[in-house]
Amino acid sequence: MWSDPPATAEDWFCSGWCTDAGLERLNALLDDPANDARPYDALSAEANTFQLERYVRPRLSPETLKTYPLDNASDPGFLRCQPWGLARNVVARHQLEIRRRGDERLEMRYGEWDARRTAYLDNRPRPANQPPTLMGHATARYERDALVIETTGLARDRTSFRTEHSDQLRMTERYTRSPDGKRLFLSVTFEDPVTLREPVVLKKVWSWAPASAIAPYTGCVRPTDFSTGK
Repeated sequence: MWSDPPATAEDWFCSGWCTDAGLERLNALLDDPANDARPYDALSAEANTFQLERYVRPRLSPETLKTYPLDNASDPGFLRCQPWGLARNVVARHQLEIRRRGDERLEMRYGEWDARRTAYLDNRPRPANQPPTLMGHATARYERDALVIETTGLARDRTSFRTEHSDQLRMTERYTRSPDGKRLFLSVTFEDPVTLREPVVLKKVWSWAPASAIAPYTGCVRPTDFSTGK
């Protein structure tokens, strides 16, 4: 079980999602004596704007740029209580639970919407007749000390960087732990030939939180909605 990271400047900036460009900008702002009197929230907001405009925007396709950034007030999750898909849940600002079930699969549960997914360790292919779903079809493998998960078959939905993605999105997640095992790092690459002109790489960090628990979602959707995409 993983939850909020330590309240350090970099970790807190990446508790939702961040980029290398955003982290570089944040550290430059923090190191500048001219900013000593400015609150951290102002500096992190500036760094976030920087990564959106200087890193994300140049990687969007011309068609995507026509509606970028999407208005949060038009979010189906807000308007119709529609659950988030993987592209947002993977970096949501909530807990993450990972359980291994033998040599066949990993089960992942997210604090946001109490969403659940399976990542198969036996490299099974996506069934030919399986329609796209909110969580897609995921295969997992270990590369030395890293857990790598590749996901396809994702239904069209929104991303955390305020765009839509197509059903051709491919996500590659790479999870590693700190040497003391108390922090979990994620680097996730988004590749979409329809909405992106270049891959977008986001990062996130959690802290080990064995006493934390994910409460069942009691809103207006059922857990089965996450697996069916309906």
